[in-house]
Amino acid sequence: MNIRNIAIIAHVDHGKTTIVDGLLKQSKTFRDNESMMTQDLILDSNDQERERGITILAKNTAVIYKDTKINIIDTPGHSDFGGEVERTLNMADGALLVVDSQEGPMPQTKFVLKKALELGLKIIVIINKIDKKDALVKNSLHKIYDLFLELATHESQLEFPILYAIGRDGKAWKDFDFSKLAELTAAPADFTPIFEAVLKYIPQPESRDNEPLQMLVSTLDWDNYKGKYAIGRVTRGVVKPGMSVVLMSADGKQEKAVVEKVFVNQGLKRVETEVGVSGDIVSITGIKNTNIGDTVCDAATPEALPTIKIEEPTLAISIGPNTSPFLGKEGKFLTGRQILERIERELQTNVAMKFKIEDDGQYVLSGRGELHLSVFLETLRREGFELSVGKPRVITKIIDGVVMEPIEELTIDVENTHIGAIKSELGRRHGILISQEELTSESSRLVFEIATKGILGLRSVLLTLSKGTAVLSSTFSRYEKIGPAIPKLRKGAIVASHSGKAVPHGLLPAHEKGPVFVGPQTMVYQGMIVGLNGRDEDVEVNVCKEKQLTNNRSVGEEGITIPPPVDMSLEQYLGLLEDDELLEITPASLRLRKKILDPTLRRRTAARAV
Repeated sequence: MNIRNIAIIAHVDHGKTTIVDGLLKQSKTFRDNESMMTQDLILDSNDQERERGITILAKNTAVIYKDTKINIIDTPGHSDFGGEVERTLNMADGALLVVDSQEGPMPQTKFVLKKALELGLKIIVIINKIDKKDALVKNSLHKIYDLFLELATHESQLEFPILYAIGRDGKAWKDFDFSKLAELTAAPADFTPIFEAVLKYIPQPESRDNEPLQMLVSTLDWDNYKGKYAIGRVTRGVVKPGMSVVLMSADGKQEKAVVEKVFVNQGLKRVETEVGVSGDIVSITGIKNTNIGDTVCDAATPEALPTIKIEEPTLAISIGPNTSPFLGKEGKFLTGRQILERIERELQTNVAMKFKIEDDGQYVLSGRGELHLSVFLETLRREGFELSVGKPRVITKIIDGVVMEPIEELTIDVENTHIGAIKSELGRRHGILISQEELTSESSRLVFEIATKGILGLRSVLLTLSKGTAVLSSTFSRYEKIGPAIPKLRKGAIVASHSGKAVPHGLLPAHEKGPVFVGPQTMVYQGMIVGLNGRDEDVEVNVCKEKQLTNNRSVGEEGITIPPPVDMSLEQYLGLLEDDELLEITPASLRLRKKILDPTLRRRTAARAV
C-alpha cells in the first residue's frame, strides 16, 4: 500500500484539529451511525483539551484515500507544548500549515514552520476561515510569503501549493473566486482538494524493507493491558511480533529486547498487524525500558539514529506536598514520595519537562512556560494529589561567563481603545515595542520583545485592562544578557489573622481593602491569603469575626451585602505568587498562603531579611 506521512501544524485556534475532524469523516473512517460523525474536536479527547479549547498532546491517526494510507499527526498550537511538536515532526514527510485568514501568521506559526523547514518537510499552505467577516486573505498571503523568505533553508522551499478552506464546514478549494463567495460557500462539504494535494505534493516514503531495522521512538503511550507502547516511524527494515531487537539509548547504552506485538493506526484505533513496514508509523509493545529518542534496531546490526533535539525549559517552580492545616481533607495522594513517583512517570512522555532535587531536598520542576506547567499541575489535581508550589522563576544560563536570560516575542491583538493601557503595562515590565499594525478599523496587533520574567502573570492583567478582549501569544526568541529586575507589580495581600469559617461581617473590611478570593462559609486558616490589598503592604484581617450580639438593633443591621468572591484559574494564581508565598492545590480548592503561617514568626523573618 502507498503511504503518506503528514503533520498538521498551526498557531493555536487556527483550525487544524477541526480540519483533521473533516478528513476523518470524509474519508469514511467511521460508519454513518458512529458517534464520531456528529462530534467535534474528535482528537482532543483529554478533558483539559476540551475545556481549554487547545490541543496539548500530539496524536496520530490514519485515513485511507484512493488506496493510499495517510498517517496524520495533529500537533499542539501553543508554544508551551513545543516539545510535542519537535518530537513528532520527525515522523512526517510533509505538513499542512493552517493559517487563519484574518489573523495571518502568528508567533507559533513561525515556530512550527521553522521546525518543519529545518527537517526538510514539504509544506502545503491552507488559508482557513475564509468566510470570516474581517478576512484579510491577500494580506495573510503576503505575510506567509515573507515568512517563507525569512525561514527557508533551500530555494525549493519557496514554492508551495496554497489551498483555501472553511474547516468548520469541511470545505476546501484549490482556487477561490471571492466574488462568488456566497455561491461557493453554499456548496456541500468537500475536502477532496486537500486529499489530492497530499497525494500530489507529499513524497511517498522510500521503501527500505530489505535493510536492517531502524526505528526512532518519537512518543510513548501506556495502557493497563499491553503496558508501554513505543511509537515511531520505521526508518528502514520491517518490525514483526516475536522479533529480537536491540534498544539503543542516546548515551550509547544497549539493551536486548523482544517485540511482543505490532500495531498500526486505523482511524482512531490501533490495529494489530503481522508486519510494520518501512515508512509507516507503528506502535510496538514488549520494550519496557524505552524512552523518547531511543532507537529500536536490528539485533545483528545495531545502529542508532540521531536523537530528538528538544529546546530547553525556560521556567521552573518548586513543588512539594501540601503543608497547610487542611492537609488530607480533600485529596488522597499526600506524600512527597507519591508526588516524586508521579513526576518520574510524567517525564517518560513529557520530553520538554525537566526535574531535579536540589541540595536542600526541594523538588524543582521545569517547563516551557506557565501553561505547560499549569496543565501538569491541573492533571495532578484531578488525579487526587495535594500539592504546594512556589512562585515560578525564570531559568537563566551562563554563556561565556555572562548570565543570560530568555527573551520572547509577544504578540497582542487588542481593540484600539485599550492600546494605551497595554503599552503602559508592557513598559512597566521593560517590554520593547517592535511593531504595530492595524488589523481592522477597530483593532491592532502589537509585537513586543520582552524577557520571560516580564510575561509572568501578564495574561490575567491584560485581560482585565482590555475587558477580556486581548488575545496574546508568545514564543521563545533567544537568550540575552540579563536585564534589570522588574519592580514588584502586585499590591500587598489580605491575610487571614484567625482560622475558622468566613462570615459576612468579617469579610466586609476585607472587601473595603481590595478584591477578595473567599465567600461566606468558606473555611480559612491563619496565614491564608484571602484577597489583595489596595496598597503595597500586607494587611491582616479576621474574616471569621462575628458581630457581637446585643439586645439593641441599630438601623440597617439586618443584612450585610458583599460582592461575590473573585474566581481565578490555576494559571492566574501562579501569576500572583510572590517569593514568600505558596499556592496550595487540592482536588477541590486553590488557596494562596504565606510560606510562614504564624504572623509573629513571619514578621521576625522579614525583619531579619532586611
